[in-house]
Amino acid sequence: MDSTDAPTLHENEPHHNDLAHRLNWLRAGVLGANDGIVSVAAIVVGVAGVTTDSGPILIAGTAGVVGGAISMALGEYVSVSSQKDSQRSLIEKERRELLEQPEEELEELAAIYQGKGLSADTARTVARELTAHDALGAHLSAELNIDETDIVSPWHAAFASAIAFLAGAILPMLAILLPPEHIRVPLTFVAVLVALGTTGALGAWIGGGSQLKAAARVVIGGALALVATFVIGNLLGASGVVIG
Repeated sequence: MDSTDAPTLHENEPHHNDLAHRLNWLRAGVLGANDGIVSVAAIVVGVAGVTTDSGPILIAGTAGVVGGAISMALGEYVSVSSQKDSQRSLIEKERRELLEQPEEELEELAAIYQGKGLSADTARTVARELTAHDALGAHLSAELNIDETDIVSPWHAAFASAIAFLAGAILPMLAILLPPEHIRVPLTFVAVLVALGTTGALGAWIGGGSQLKAAARVVIGGALALVATFVIGNLLGASGVVIG
């Protein structure tokens, strides 16, 4: 019975890790879209506070979209590359230790399972069976919570981050450019705040937090950003520093 149960649990673990991994990516995508909404909306609303001409708004918004997407992608690429290098270094270290001191590593693995509540004999049996099946995988999972086959990809992260930002940035661009001039700013405020509330609630739902609190935080923060940039744009336009 023990030999049957152990592989079953061992096989189920990647499914759990895969689900958590997918949820993390989804949550990161929601946050990336949120960034696109807020940052681009703040830019176009700020420019709209100076001028109602669609040309400057389009130029500033496009610059914000392109620059923000590239910045998000670059930041994610650098961050995930560092994580990937760290994971590979740990894997190679563990591989080397298994080759140079297999008995010590076996004792270490047994001690880990004993620390989780197994008896000394059972922990040693589990350690031996896992080592015989996949020594490196057993140690990576128990010691470092790493799956050798699930190394993060910097390029995938960068691409996903850029796409998420672009998806969020489309909304404020359309909201500020398509409506008539006299309603474009208030309509952009409403569209952006509704979208922020939705993404905030979705991110909280994915993470298991309070959707109402998360939505409120994001909406309040977004509203402050929009008001601040619009007021600054108005002041600059009225002062003559920027000619609308």
